[in-house]
Amino acid sequence: MSSYDIIIIGAGPGGYVTAIRAAQLGFKTAVVEREHLGGICLNWGCIPTKALLRSAEIYHYATHAKDYGLVLEGAMKVDTAAVVKRSRGVSSQLNTGVGFLLKKNKVDVIWGEANITKPGEVVVKAPTKSVQGAPIEAPKGAQPPGTYQAKHIIVATGARPRVLPGLEPDKKLVWTYFEAMVPEKMPKSLLVVGSGAIGIEFASFYRTMGAEVTVVEVLPQILPVEDAEIAGFARKRFEKQGIKILTGAKVTKLDKGADSVTAHIEDEKGAKQTITVDRVISAVGVVGNIENLGLDKLGVKTERGCVVTDGLGRTNVPGIYAIGDVAGPPMLAHKAEHEGVICVETIKGLPTHAMDKAMIPGCTYCHPQVASVGLTEAKAKEAGYDVRVGRFPFVGNGKAIALGEPDGLVKTIFDKKTGRLLGAHMVGAEVTELIQGFVIAMNLETTEEELIHAVFPHPTLSEMMHESVLDAYGRVIHV
Repeated sequence: MSSYDIIIIGAGPGGYVTAIRAAQLGFKTAVVEREHLGGICLNWGCIPTKALLRSAEIYHYATHAKDYGLVLEGAMKVDTAAVVKRSRGVSSQLNTGVGFLLKKNKVDVIWGEANITKPGEVVVKAPTKSVQGAPIEAPKGAQPPGTYQAKHIIVATGARPRVLPGLEPDKKLVWTYFEAMVPEKMPKSLLVVGSGAIGIEFASFYRTMGAEVTVVEVLPQILPVEDAEIAGFARKRFEKQGIKILTGAKVTKLDKGADSVTAHIEDEKGAKQTITVDRVISAVGVVGNIENLGLDKLGVKTERGCVVTDGLGRTNVPGIYAIGDVAGPPMLAHKAEHEGVICVETIKGLPTHAMDKAMIPGCTYCHPQVASVGLTEAKAKEAGYDVRVGRFPFVGNGKAIALGEPDGLVKTIFDKKTGRLLGAHMVGAEVTELIQGFVIAMNLETTEEELIHAVFPHPTLSEMMHESVLDAYGRVIHV
């Protein structure tokens, strides 16, 4: 029976980063995986969707070449198979890279499905299935199924698409993000149920590629976790692109045809309508993978489909920990990675503190992009803050105009009493790359005075961050 200091169940972003950090700290470490090194994010989520969206972005620019003084001869067309092939190739490259990193750091990979039979013991059985159906062959050098011991067991099993009654995916007409990433052909029409990051990214991709897209959201606002003003701005841009958006509405029934689906939709006032589309994407959130791990038998506390932890990864059962999506929202890869590092550093005895989830940025890679960190304006007021709010439009920025991207907004929220930056919210080109500046500022407890006196390079999109701060204090220059 092989013995380790730490065994991590799941080799997604949270799991493999946790394993590498554990190895760096001197722990004999192994990670158990049943499908793909890199997990859902790298193989079926964050990364391949960005590859798809990049193809859509290039297609958009090519079809708007004349806006940049260019003439492209002949008709542009989408080669769906090639777009998908590129996306899968990107994932494959990074999947191989994770294997290299684990090997470099002397982390063992155990291939199979794990069950915690008791504290300190994990039984691994051969995998029985995968996203594609058949089990995935173990990578070279992986340890076989068997019984393994570890002083510390970290659950990092991630999450899967939430399924609602009546919206069960069938992999043909009703898709989850798995099927939406590998279409055999480009649908001419599409219904997206749910307007969170996953739903909006797919709506943006397929609309850019030419599909007629309708989005249905049960809440009154799309991108529900975002600032209402930013979400409203984004909605107008999506609708201008031709995306039909129905908020305060729900899909009550799906009637499946041979190669189409008719959706019955009802709004909050009881008004009903039907829409027939080629395909439906169910994007109503995700749920933690807490089943079949032995957690219930061990008495590990769970709540709303997630494992309850103390903020440092520790569960109520000594020696068992949980990080990432399985440990609750926000269900983001970068949250999982950081949470895993905190967990193993706590096990090592290093000084640690629970992550401040208010400082975890969120990004949606639609067109235009959306990014945020901290409190929305509404949440800040609900919390009792007297706020100063700054805004700066992309149309006032020279770089944005030169890029041909004048549609966007940067919004900052400050505590009027202390000058503390409470939140930052953006919509527009490349804001997912800009938001980290505000994340760092919040982590350093930067005040408005320090931001005002910081020098931002010209010409850059980042100047809008500065101008938004200036606007909050009545000093904006370029509007």
